Amino acid sequence: MKPARAWSVALIGLEGAMVEVEAHVGSGLPRITLVGLPDASLSEAKDRCKAAMSSTGFGWPSDPVTINLSPAMLPKAGSHYDLSIAAAMGAAQQLCHAEALAQRVLLGELSLDGRVRPVRGLLPALLSASKHGFTDVIVPTAQMREAGLVEGLSITGVGSLRELFGVLRGEPGAEVPPATAAEPTSKVALDLSDVAGQLEAKWALEVAAAGRHHIYFHGPPGVGKTLLAARLPTLLPELDTAEALEVSAIHSLAGQPMDNLITRPPFASPHHNASIPALVGGGSRIAAPGAVSLAHRGVLFLDEAPEFAPKALEALRVPLESGKIVLARAAATAVYPASFQLVLAANPCPCGFASSPGSQCHCPPRVIRRYAERVSGPILDRIDINQHLRPLKSAFLKAALAAGERSPVVAERVRAARLRQARRLEPFGVRCNAEVPGVVLRRHLPLPEGVDMVEEAVNRGRLSARGVDKVLRLSWTIADIAGAGKPNKDHLNTALAMRRGEMK
Repeated sequence: MKPARAWSVALIGLEGAMVEVEAHVGSGLPRITLVGLPDASLSEAKDRCKAAMSSTGFGWPSDPVTINLSPAMLPKAGSHYDLSIAAAMGAAQQLCHAEALAQRVLLGELSLDGRVRPVRGLLPALLSASKHGFTDVIVPTAQMREAGLVEGLSITGVGSLRELFGVLRGEPGAEVPPATAAEPTSKVALDLSDVAGQLEAKWALEVAAAGRHHIYFHGPPGVGKTLLAARLPTLLPELDTAEALEVSAIHSLAGQPMDNLITRPPFASPHHNASIPALVGGGSRIAAPGAVSLAHRGVLFLDEAPEFAPKALEALRVPLESGKIVLARAAATAVYPASFQLVLAANPCPCGFASSPGSQCHCPPRVIRRYAERVSGPILDRIDINQHLRPLKSAFLKAALAAGERSPVVAERVRAARLRQARRLEPFGVRCNAEVPGVVLRRHLPLPEGVDMVEEAVNRGRLSARGVDKVLRLSWTIADIAGAGKPNKDHLNTALAMRRGEMK
């Protein structure tokens, strides 16, 4: 019997390759052979497809069946191949015309009774299919809205095998469901004005938002470190279309339902007992994205930073510099974007009150020192802003009830500063000060006034070469917020103090 063919997509990271699914029915004793480097979930597809075909009345051949996933040397994982395997088998049994599958991509998981279930990674798979010239796709009905986020595709939704073979015979598929009205929520929106006092820390957060700088909050418990970090996304501009597609594709791959594009910068806050794979990504065959990729174009917040495993923190070194994470495994190497804004928060000691005036801290000096050293020097050197928070000494209620600046007001200043940066940095292919290469800072942009104070800090060993670039970037951001054409001596002095944690 002549083999039948269908198309699916193999994902390695966010990159997809087209996979030709071939089904051949031979003669001899009944058996099912699946070849083409499948993983465990894909190896089980032959049993799911056989049960689904049998339970819906289409039947399964009593002869030997060979299913080939080509190219054979490309590792394949996931349950989204079920629909293409069933369609190829249907064409091999002449349940539909083979021509109906010639230029169609099919993605979906089958249940034993023939229902088509949603799958992970639909959005990046369809983006890859579109890049390879495919325009006709069949997806689960429940994911038609997600599929509609990719422009230029003719989308057909199916909820069962019966609907699938009906579509392949020329019947219409499901229509995209109408948008549902957002349900009212009683959840209070986060706002910067919720944080009582801490004017210096709020301003440091504004600078961090304006230039996409990494920031480290340290101070005793209850001063507002976590509150400030959680409100950073409210100050950031919305993602543009390309960024929204990239961020949404990562979250789709992680299994998040995707009815609309993610247009706000994401916020990831893993617990301090998170493992290295949970933080940076991992997996046995093809690595899945971790928290650093889920925070791409947004904020990664590590609360109680010294409580994280040292090796987990050290794994952040490379993505902090390169903006991507490369996860090599025996089967394949996955590359995920990881351009995030890091926010760390820490107490001064295990009990939290070492630096508080009049505190009852009984931690020995060596314990305090070891606790601080759990965040290593190389990680601290990659942080732009160090901000110490102090407890409010008096008139707490008065400060708490005072109307501070709200997030939209600060966000407007951040947006204006970002526009200045984008115009200035457009010739260099970057958009924010934190992304400017050191060579561009020193050779192509005017140096701030009073740069000799930076040289003095280097000579005294108080700044590394990386620290010099951090200070220059910070000075440009402070100047952008102030609306200045270039940083002056005051801007540079402020940047140096923020870098060294000397802002009071």
